[in-house]
Amino acid sequence: MASDKVFAFEEVAKHNVTKDCWIIIAGKVYDVTPFMDEHPGGDEVLLAVTGKDATADFEDIGHSDSAREMMEKYHIGQIDASTIPVKRTYVNPQQAPSHVDKDNDFLIKILQFLVPILILGLAFGIRQSTKSE
Repeated sequence: MASDKVFAFEEVAKHNVTKDCWIIIAGKVYDVTPFMDEHPGGDEVLLAVTGKDATADFEDIGHSDSAREMMEKYHIGQIDASTIPVKRTYVNPQQAPSHVDKDNDFLIKILQFLVPILILGLAFGIRQSTKSE
């Protein structure tokens, strides 16, 4: 098939069903529609990587050399790299300063320790004062 044609990402992403499935691997566009029933992992695997660059998914599996050779008959063109959406980076949510919570926790722990001791001391003092009379 024509390997010199350049596709926009949006065009490739439209082909995301079993009867019309295109995927992107290493900057190349593949029409894997005829291969859907033959894929050892099932058609769900191929459908799961439509609408994105599937290079990492493809490489993680560790495909054989024969699988890589077989891909060439499904190659239909190149992807225009400038049309691939930029990956979103994770941004930590804004949080209140944690030292405020630590100050409150420290105060609570001190009170949990001192209040029972004060109660015991008071009870002991009352007992001693009533016992001596």
